[in-house]
Amino acid sequence: MRSTEKELHLPTLEEAILKRWEAEDTFGRSVRNRRDAQEYVFYDGPPFANNLPHYGHLLAGIIKDIVPRYWTMRGMRVERRFGWDTHGLPVEMEIERELGIVGKSIEEVGIETFNEACRASVLKYSKEWEKTVLRTGRWVDFQDRYLTMQASFMESVWWTFKQLWDKDLIYEGYRILPYSTGCHTTLSNFEASADYRDVQDPAITLTMPLVSDPGTKLLVWTTTPWTLPANLAVAAHPQIDYVKLRDLADETNYIMAKSLVHTLYKKPDTYEILSEMKGESLKGLQYVPLFDFFEEMRERGAFKVVIDEYVTAEDGTGMVHLAPAYGEDDHRVCAREGIPLVDPINMDGKFTEPVNSWKGLYIKDADPLIIQDLKKRGRIAKHSTIVHSYPFCERSGFPLMYKAMPVWFVNVTAIKERIITCNEHTSWIPEHLKSGRFGK
Repeated sequence: MRSTEKELHLPTLEEAILKRWEAEDTFGRSVRNRRDAQEYVFYDGPPFANNLPHYGHLLAGIIKDIVPRYWTMRGMRVERRFGWDTHGLPVEMEIERELGIVGKSIEEVGIETFNEACRASVLKYSKEWEKTVLRTGRWVDFQDRYLTMQASFMESVWWTFKQLWDKDLIYEGYRILPYSTGCHTTLSNFEASADYRDVQDPAITLTMPLVSDPGTKLLVWTTTPWTLPANLAVAAHPQIDYVKLRDLADETNYIMAKSLVHTLYKKPDTYEILSEMKGESLKGLQYVPLFDFFEEMRERGAFKVVIDEYVTAEDGTGMVHLAPAYGEDDHRVCAREGIPLVDPINMDGKFTEPVNSWKGLYIKDADPLIIQDLKKRGRIAKHSTIVHSYPFCERSGFPLMYKAMPVWFVNVTAIKERIITCNEHTSWIPEHLKSGRFGK
């Protein structure tokens, strides 16, 4: 018997194994020798190939490798085709940097020129990817790969979409989505949660005089002054206890949540409680808007108090302002009340008409000017600064905004029962997904 080495040099062993697999075409033979065996279809990927693989790619790849390896060992024919994602933001941003262009300036360079530059760059690191993937011990078919930029692949996507369209399952609507003004695109929830930073933001308490009683004002809290030009409603909670109090210094009446009075009035002898009420009783009260940019919206139900249970009395005043184009709850509540959205902010995150006071200004740059204007007109009762965690675009470094965007929806409700039936005949790993995430 041949003696074994006392010391094992792993890099040398790795190279020897990889060379043997290559020389003997071990993976290829595992497929060819089983032409008549049952096929197990496995499509790998697709990652972007315009950058080098990192730990996250390797971790996901090693975990995925368990599945085809298991079925290969069970005697099945597993081809393991590798794929490349050649569309999307990473590719576009790299070419924008190379060409020195941003956003709409793509049209000046030319769509065809831009697309060709993207097409030439997407597989820049494919050889490095192949080398790294093979070094992890994976068996992958790089030769018979698939690319999302192939016409056959894109046509299959359009074919699928057309099937849904022909069945009247596609409709257009608006949804509040995380939006990057630096990349000029919406982001997924996963992307939006990738880069949270602690930032300082203004926290202001606004005064909203009632139309029926100008001497009484709603106290409304916000940390996003840039959304105020698009304010169309104020929300209160139906069951929270509110008070109407009299400020003994300026002899003005204010309405706010009872449990939060102490945050504005440190001394009890500076105010007097005139009455108490539930939030439900505030429903429908009309107020004087902060700006006259959208005064015509009053005829369509704007500038009134609406009721919703998402409002809390944990901070602020227990009353929040609603700008339906810039918040998920804002949009939901205003849509329920029949209040249309207005969106005076363009894709660069800059104000447009009719907000001419700050037209062309980036929203965060407009914050101090908006606050200054409101203070001059006596519409701010309190101004402070808070430190909180806020999402940023990981790629551009710009703070995200939540913005109403036109999107295409699949009417899942119409086919829900069919999906549930099909789900019963689908094997899920792990099993709890069947009746959990995908069964709800």
